[in-house]
Amino acid sequence: MLNKAYIFPGQASQYRGMGKDLYESSDVAKSLFEQANDFLGFRISDIMFEGTDDELKQTHITQPSVFIHSIVKLKSSGNIDGIKGMAGHSLGEFSALVASGVISFEAGLSLVRTRALAMQEACDLNPGSMAAIVGLSDEQIEEVCASINEEIVVPANYNCPGQLVISGSLAGLQLAEKKLMEIGAKRFILLAVGGAFHSPLMEPAREKLAAAIDNTTFSEPICAIYQNVDACPYTDPTQLKRNLNLQLTSPVKWTQTMQNMIADQINHFTEVGGNGTVLSGFLKRIDRNIPVETL
Repeated sequence: MLNKAYIFPGQASQYRGMGKDLYESSDVAKSLFEQANDFLGFRISDIMFEGTDDELKQTHITQPSVFIHSIVKLKSSGNIDGIKGMAGHSLGEFSALVASGVISFEAGLSLVRTRALAMQEACDLNPGSMAAIVGLSDEQIEEVCASINEEIVVPANYNCPGQLVISGSLAGLQLAEKKLMEIGAKRFILLAVGGAFHSPLMEPAREKLAAAIDNTTFSEPICAIYQNVDACPYTDPTQLKRNLNLQLTSPVKWTQTMQNMIADQINHFTEVGGNGTVLSGFLKRIDRNIPVETL
């Protein structure tokens, strides 16, 4: 029996020209893009279609762009009938909530805009960054992070076996790099991001976003949403809100999410939106026997 799931990417899956083909060929897509332009007060579609890579990397552009692209992709060419579960990586969780009927497209766009602006403010207030660690176990990386008491540095993204991203202050990351390389890390890759996402340094942003989430109406989804904070499935709107409120300062447990979905008999995944390679690549390293396609 085929049990299908949709998965939605987050930041770093954007690309120049995203959605332009759909805008030109689908009335549904064009309508959603124009709705987003009107709501945001500027033509984000123009930046998505023709903007530079640097423009697309700006947090207040990147997050709405990836979110809009995922929803446009789904609404113009996807089918939610028979979907057993959904999940989204970080920002992608908001796409999953819209796709499953928990919140409207406009409500999702409003939350994503609030999230992006609040995260940028938190980055300016508390400078930090993120780094991908290759060649060590999750447990080894966790121990190193826990051993650094003088600065903030924490596990942030459990992407797939062999790749855990850490997040923290710039000084904290320097301390972590030294310790991780000493115990055998193959690579310490500083990421081109604007701040320490999914760490305690995002607390100011979490508070602002939580207020917006609490004022948004959540409905019951058409299928279970596997949430980032604990990798478990939820359908209760109150629980969905509670977990979303914790997301910005908690690690993204993506490896665990995929493992739990597979354990729950989901056996076919579709990555919706973005460049179509990020989550598919992670899944192939989590379980190469599970089919994954892109929409």
